[in-house]
Amino acid sequence: MPDGMIRGYMASDRAACLALFDGNTPRFFATSERAEFERFLDRHAAEWAFRVIDQDGQVVACGGFAVGRDGRTAHLCWGMVAHGLHRQGLGRRLAEARLAAASAHPGICDVHLDTSQHSYRFYARLGFRTERVTPDGYGPALDRYDMVRPIRGDG
Repeated sequence: MPDGMIRGYMASDRAACLALFDGNTPRFFATSERAEFERFLDRHAAEWAFRVIDQDGQVVACGGFAVGRDGRTAHLCWGMVAHGLHRQGLGRRLAEARLAAASAHPGICDVHLDTSQHSYRFYARLGFRTERVTPDGYGPALDRYDMVRPIRGDG
C-alpha cells in the first residue's frame, strides 16, 4: 500500500486536484461537474476541511467534509484518487481520516455523501447504506447514490 501524508489542501494543490478530477472523468464524474469542482476549490475548500494525500510531493488523492448547519450531520465531498492508484488503500485512508474528523465533533450522529454506481460499493464497505438512487442523477449513465453512515446514536 502506498504511503503518503494526509494534509490540508493548499491553493498550490489546485492544478493537481483538477488533474485527479480529469483522470476520473467520465467514469466517476460527469464532465459538466468540472466547473463546479473548480468553484469549490476556489471558494469552499477551507470550510469543507478539504484534504489531500501527498505522496513524495505529488497529490494522489483528495476529499473533504463539513459539519451541516444542524450540527448533527457531516457531509463528505469530492473524494477521488489518482486513476492509476485505485484499489491500493488510498481512498480508504482518506475516507477513514474524514470519518474520524467528523466523529471528533461531539454532536455528529450521521455522515452523508453522494456518489455514483461506480463507487457506492466502496462506501458500503465503510458502513454507509444507500438511502436513494437517482438514475442519471449526475448525467447520462451516471447514477447518483445518496448514502448515510451512523457515527453514534447518542445525539
